[in-house]
Amino acid sequence: MSLSSDEQKRYARQLGPGVLSEQGQLDLGRSTALVTRVGGMGGPAALMLTMAGIGRVIIAHGGELISPDLNRQVLGCEAGIGQPRAPHFAQYLRSVNGFVEVEHVDHEPADSEALDLARRSSIVLSCPPTFEERLRLNRAAAIAGVPLIDAAQWGMTGTLMVIRAGETACLQCVYPQAPPFEEFFPVVGAISSAIGSLAALEAIKILSGTGRPLLGKMLTYDGHQGRVTTLSLTRRDDCPCCAEM
Repeated sequence: MSLSSDEQKRYARQLGPGVLSEQGQLDLGRSTALVTRVGGMGGPAALMLTMAGIGRVIIAHGGELISPDLNRQVLGCEAGIGQPRAPHFAQYLRSVNGFVEVEHVDHEPADSEALDLARRSSIVLSCPPTFEERLRLNRAAAIAGVPLIDAAQWGMTGTLMVIRAGETACLQCVYPQAPPFEEFFPVVGAISSAIGSLAALEAIKILSGTGRPLLGKMLTYDGHQGRVTTLSLTRRDDCPCCAEM
């Protein structure tokens, strides 16, 4: 099987030495990514995956778009204020790349649904603000046996972890107990898009077999100081999520 002539034309700028091979593009096109949520970080992640030609993207996000979202949520616009986020965002993604199937869930999935969605996916991109949701997605990806990319942000700082439970530390290894959560935390949209785009890049690398993914590492970008740090993460022998894997 090979790319169609239309696909070769669409993805010409990302095929070749140093980027994706044709086989890598085909593998990406056979893959499914679950992205939840699709706000400041998940929106850019879903957008970059769609532009790159993933086969299917499943997005999950509840609630209606509000004006304060628009400092960072790239899939929204002023015309969409007051509309449910998920279908509005999905419509935009479909307009970007007709080769990609876009599925939307209009709420944040609870335990059983998160696991069902993870089992339908090749990779999970976890971009919600709360640790409850992040740890839920961590468990779902671990049980489903698919990689997880966890993205987080605060102010002008963002972090990214690339996880394969059973091989690397999982999110619960790093955070045995969920830290306090600040609902209306400050954030600059540029850091959201930067971390979301890097999450998509790591997913593209994993799904296409390109480059060296940041498996087992945490990347931190301190945008305020212009400083990048990468740390290796250690598995916990007593982790309730991944110790038995």
